[in-house]
Amino acid sequence: MTASRADRAFLNSLQCKRHGTAFTNWAGTFSSQPEFYVAPDTELAVIEIIRIARRSGLGVKAVGAGHSPSDLACTNAIMVSMDRMDRILAHDAYACTLTVEAGIRLHALHAALAQRGMALSCVGSISDQSVGGAIATATHGSGVEFGDLSSCITHLVIVDALGRRHECDPTANADLFDAARCSLGALGIVTQVTLQCEPAFALHAVQEPAAMDHVLDHFPSIATSAEHVRVWWFPHTEHTVVWRANRAAAETTASASMSPPASYIRDTLYGVHYYQLQLLKARITPNDIPRLAEEHFQRRFNRRIEWTDASYRVFNFDCLFPQYVNEWAVPFDQAVAALRELRAWLSTQSLDPHGVRAHFPVEIRFVHASDVWLSPAYDQLVCYIGVIMYRPFRQPVPYKKYWRAFEDIMRTHSGRPHWAKAHRMFYFDLRKTYPRFDDFVRLRTACDPDGIFVNDYIRRHILPPDEPAPVADSCEHRALALESPSL
Repeated sequence: MTASRADRAFLNSLQCKRHGTAFTNWAGTFSSQPEFYVAPDTELAVIEIIRIARRSGLGVKAVGAGHSPSDLACTNAIMVSMDRMDRILAHDAYACTLTVEAGIRLHALHAALAQRGMALSCVGSISDQSVGGAIATATHGSGVEFGDLSSCITHLVIVDALGRRHECDPTANADLFDAARCSLGALGIVTQVTLQCEPAFALHAVQEPAAMDHVLDHFPSIATSAEHVRVWWFPHTEHTVVWRANRAAAETTASASMSPPASYIRDTLYGVHYYQLQLLKARITPNDIPRLAEEHFQRRFNRRIEWTDASYRVFNFDCLFPQYVNEWAVPFDQAVAALRELRAWLSTQSLDPHGVRAHFPVEIRFVHASDVWLSPAYDQLVCYIGVIMYRPFRQPVPYKKYWRAFEDIMRTHSGRPHWAKAHRMFYFDLRKTYPRFDDFVRLRTACDPDGIFVNDYIRRHILPPDEPAPVADSCEHRALALESPSL
């Protein structure tokens, strides 16, 4: 099937990129070539796009910043950029909530909240994502008493595949609310959300080195030693950096220092540009990588620093350049065992001249239990463990052996993958891992009976293997990086 002339004219009127323009995610790891790349600016336009997709047998996917390092947002049919749906809709100063359209980027949200004397309680490492994209995958920060961003939603509006508009909160459409707060884009297009915030605050952060054995031996006390804690471990070494942040006294907010104390030569020229050159060379000489970890720790991180600034600026940091990323959440009480096993595996690889050489850091974060059905923190306090392999100048590097071992270890410790990342958990695995997974699948069928929101990612991870593939969006998405099988 194809769109009628009138429908094509409507879609072309919303076109935000020329025909044939490829969508590529930020990491440069996946790409697709949508037939229509549209940017509606009203909810009515979103509803009409969905109705056109259904009667034309075309797939449709909403996309924000494209930061997910997987094919989650890819489609070769109708791609809906939410960038023009970025307005502030309502502000309740008494309840400390803000209602926004789902396309607003987090950095713009922070500015809008600051103008109103509010802030999000916990923010992840970057703020380039759209709100809709961030909640679709349960994006998270770190703090044992703080949930992921999806848990901050108190109300949302979603348009399903039949063009029906649903308002959802804990009392109205409660099941759809709990499913749509982390929906992977499989239930419909979220057009607006209401976020529970708190009065604006500053954070006082302290970052200092610690030995890995010390971190593992005192794991619970370190995780609870501040409101927000994260740890970076440097693989092939025994070094870590522990970052702690607490809310600062109210009077410090106005006089907050710039964050963090910076040196252009150390942090940018050496820490970004020269490091990227070093990693480019290490594609040929991978045995240099352990030395680079030690070198950069000693020159950049082996010191105590502290600073105070507006909360979102302290939460965020520079993620450098494109990368392969894999991250899983394990139950908090299994985190130490998982980390010890990962360290032991990497130690054995160090003895093999052709073994894995892992880039730093391995990031360790903590998230409070959630009631969002597909949140990796559903019903349990979790420790997120993330591994990374940078792509210097967007060039591919070996990572698949590392990923397989990492995922096997995470599975052994009841891990759940971060939905934004490419991973090897599939339908039957996920049924065992998520208590409400079957409920989510049933709700997906009710919201999208013709499968217009099904792309390769949803088909691979959410649909039962014996379910016929929907006609819509049957094209395959390709990995952009030119990789040999050995990578």
